[in-house]
Amino acid sequence: MDITSTATVPDSSDNAAAKARQLQRLNVSGNNLSEKQRLQAKKISQDFEAMVVGMMLKSMRETVGKDKLTGGGHGEEVYRSMLDQEYAAVSVKRGSGMGLAKMIEKDIIRQESRKVAPKIDHNE
Repeated sequence: MDITSTATVPDSSDNAAAKARQLQRLNVSGNNLSEKQRLQAKKISQDFEAMVVGMMLKSMRETVGKDKLTGGGHGEEVYRSMLDQEYAAVSVKRGSGMGLAKMIEKDIIRQESRKVAPKIDHNE
């Protein structure tokens, strides 16, 4: 019994694959975004990571007992929460955070570059 394959292999001279790769490179690199948009994406992603790190510090702080030396109180709670938020913000801005900001920034840039897609000449 002779079985023949009917599957066709795409011709390598077809430019459709090359155009698809070119579009993908344009969309991933985010070349069509302005510098202001890139800075906004960076700031938003850093602010979000700082918020997450701040929430983690707050949760960690709640597991530790109250400081008997200073006596605690509402003022100390407010100060500690502000201090934790500053720790979080500084750690993220220095780049020593969890790395969440970099991933979010890349994703924002990728999504925004898709919205501002370049015009494609379909006649090529």
